[in-house]
Amino acid sequence: MIAEARLESKNVLSEAKQEAEKTKSAAEADYRERRSQLQNQENRLAQKTESLERKLEGLEHRERNLGNQEKKIESTRSQLEEVRNRQLRQLELISGMSSAEAKQTLLETMEVEIQEEASRRLREWEAKLKEEADEKAQGILSQAIQRSASEVVAETTVAIVPLPNDEMKGRLIGREGRNIRALEQATGVDLIIDDTPEAVTLSSFDPVRREVARLALTKLILDGRIHPARIEEVVGKSKEEVEATINSAGEQAVYQVGVHGLHPELIKLLGRLKFRTSYGQNVLAHSIEVAYLAGMIASELAA
Repeated sequence: MIAEARLESKNVLSEAKQEAEKTKSAAEADYRERRSQLQNQENRLAQKTESLERKLEGLEHRERNLGNQEKKIESTRSQLEEVRNRQLRQLELISGMSSAEAKQTLLETMEVEIQEEASRRLREWEAKLKEEADEKAQGILSQAIQRSASEVVAETTVAIVPLPNDEMKGRLIGREGRNIRALEQATGVDLIIDDTPEAVTLSSFDPVRREVARLALTKLILDGRIHPARIEEVVGKSKEEVEATINSAGEQAVYQVGVHGLHPELIKLLGRLKFRTSYGQNVLAHSIEVAYLAGMIASELAA
């Protein structure tokens, strides 16, 4: 029993020693690993410190250089200022003007030159713009005239009524002039019956009245029945026809130029231009031509 106990005790002691050796070996290995890591960190830190020191040294060197350059610049600026002041004093002595007076003189001279140059350029621009505008206007007018598809021919408005023979003059005058008085009262137009062969002249400042008289007189001559009652009847019908012609002419004019929505009175006034002339040209026909050209020009201008 004692021998077995000693043997077992010996075995336990041996195992304990082995376990202690293993633990010691593991601890030493861990120590070496940690020491190696710490050494690596120290090396990296030393490298960073060395790099920072080099950078700091470089910055200090650059700062010293900048300081030296600033000193040189300041010295140069002082020298230039001194030279400038010396030159200004010399100029003042030579010109007899102070610096402020010289500046003012220079500014005034430059102002005059600038104004002259600006005026010259402005004149050039105005001339160029005028030339371009004239060319553009001529082009637009040319295009408008070329695009005008129809030409309106003015009908001559006459104030003379032809007679089949000179005997008709006596019938128009009537007994004691009653027929001619009836015609003049009904139409408001003066009838001039003179030595002009086979013709009667109508005189009135109102072209519409003159047209009514012309139409009525033509009908009376063709009908042959000429007396005050008949004259009044024919003049009344002629007024209605002329009124209808006026309305028709006005409506046709606005239709031709493409204007819509005008008041009837305006259309009527426009139609009355059919019987009015200016410098030998029919005013309504001229107005239509002007409207055509205005439309063409607006089209060319993209209005």
